[in-house]
Amino acid sequence: MPTLFVTIAGNIGVGKSSLVALLSRKLGWEPVFEAVEDNPYLADFYEDMNRWSFHSQVYFLVRRLKQHHDLLQQPNAVLQDRSVYEDAEIFARNLFRQGHLSERDWLSYYELYQTLAHLLKPPDLVIYLRASMPTLRRRIAGRGREYERNIADSYLQDLNQLYNEWVSNFRLSPVLTVDTDNLDYVQYDEHLEQIWSRIADRLHGRDYLSLQ
Repeated sequence: MPTLFVTIAGNIGVGKSSLVALLSRKLGWEPVFEAVEDNPYLADFYEDMNRWSFHSQVYFLVRRLKQHHDLLQQPNAVLQDRSVYEDAEIFARNLFRQGHLSERDWLSYYELYQTLAHLLKPPDLVIYLRASMPTLRRRIAGRGREYERNIADSYLQDLNQLYNEWVSNFRLSPVLTVDTDNLDYVQYDEHLEQIWSRIADRLHGRDYLSLQ
């Protein structure tokens, strides 16, 4: 397989990190997980979202753009957990829709994102992991992260809607949509094989747009 850059997108709790880890181990690709650097604005953001949303999102955007650029320099195939596009198209856009970003700040942020994102080579493939609310809730509860337990259903549903809107309009890379409600690739090797078969087909130009 030639050098490839594949990114896995999806809502909180859908199983991105697990799929990155399992496929990277299977294929010998380089796994790249979400950046763990502390956002210096995060504590302020949670105290006053209206004031600090812009600053926090710009910080996240810069970190994600740098990661994307660094991945393009890698000599081996890489598998990325969450893309730079999601920071802007999903999470920042949601803050704007909720009223935490002013229109002026949102437009400035989005213009910055579009300008920089279009200077970067896009991934060879985006894999969008999709799941219904009951599935997301079950998986979030199963991984036991205390800070995720208080995430409102309405917030997850808003993100799901934004993800579906984004994927339906995304044209920079091919997209493979995987409905994960009936898949458990952590427990069942055959489900992982099924996903990998579809990914390989898509990478080789065979037109599988979704996996139901």
